[in-house]
Amino acid sequence: MRYASVCDGIGAVHCAWKPLGWECAWTSEIDKFPIAVVERHWGFPNLGDMTEINREMLDEHGPIELLVGGTPCQSFSVAGLRGGLDDDRGNLALRFMQLCAESRPTWVVWENVPGVLSVDGGRAFGSILGALEELGYGWAYRTLDAQWFGVAQRRRRVFVVGCLGDWRRAAAVLFEQQSVCGDPPTREATREAAASIAGRGASGTSWWDGGQLSQTLDAVLSKGQMMPEKNRFPAVLEPVAHTSDGVVADPSTTAEGKTWTNEGNMFRLRNCVQEPMAVRRLTPRECERLQGFPDDYTLIPWRKKLAEDCPDGPRYRALGNSMAVPVMHWIGRRIQLLEGIPCPT
Repeated sequence: MRYASVCDGIGAVHCAWKPLGWECAWTSEIDKFPIAVVERHWGFPNLGDMTEINREMLDEHGPIELLVGGTPCQSFSVAGLRGGLDDDRGNLALRFMQLCAESRPTWVVWENVPGVLSVDGGRAFGSILGALEELGYGWAYRTLDAQWFGVAQRRRRVFVVGCLGDWRRAAAVLFEQQSVCGDPPTREATREAAASIAGRGASGTSWWDGGQLSQTLDAVLSKGQMMPEKNRFPAVLEPVAHTSDGVVADPSTTAEGKTWTNEGNMFRLRNCVQEPMAVRRLTPRECERLQGFPDDYTLIPWRKKLAEDCPDGPRYRALGNSMAVPVMHWIGRRIQLLEGIPCPT
């Protein structure tokens, strides 16, 4: 599968789809730090500002089978001003659709915050779906939460999948067969399936088994990213129990440092506190793990500084703007199966 990534960020899709054997034709990104991260790890051609990509550029890099992008979410987020498509950042979603028209991939994957569903009374999102339909794409959308895909955070995002000429194939990517056929599974079966999916990360397994407690929460002491040794504090990982209205922690488990076991190997970071009262922020390495990236993925040489001196600020920002790697892997794997391409085990 040959794809192009718009608003590429730090390359979550490359981490997600490399295990599938996919090839990236080109990327589009303007933020300098994410560009440097992708250049260091991948070296894919970056066409720069997506509004300036032209026909000649597309022809130079050849045809693609899939276009993916998470256009800026600020104009749709409930935390922002919610300018929708009246905001220049929101209009990038329509530019994304124009690139679909120009490149004509078989598949389209678009990601954004759940606020996109309600901004401007839903008309903005309807315009995006309408644009896809006018271009000949059948589409489906679904809100997916990263916590069900093997990472220890709640991160709900809306994913739109389009397939040229066939909404059924688009729906088959995002929905289980029983749901598409109008025969949804029982609530108990849904819980069991969610627990099974949650334990599988991008490589088919989750690193998150609870034994990595100290590595996760006490990482990179030499960089001064946490309080002095005497002020270090416990953090608690909660095994997650699945309920009809979400997830709850197992109330019978409270001990710090214990190696947890539970169905699906699913855990959530509960708090970061020290008695009586002290807190610290997560380290960049912890944020990388919460998004499903390899350790120190964003620890790169930056502005004439060595990698070990890379500032935390741009790392936090880039990770916060990124997609969750295991979710993108799941979507890619579903597309690959529909295309009849064998998936690596």
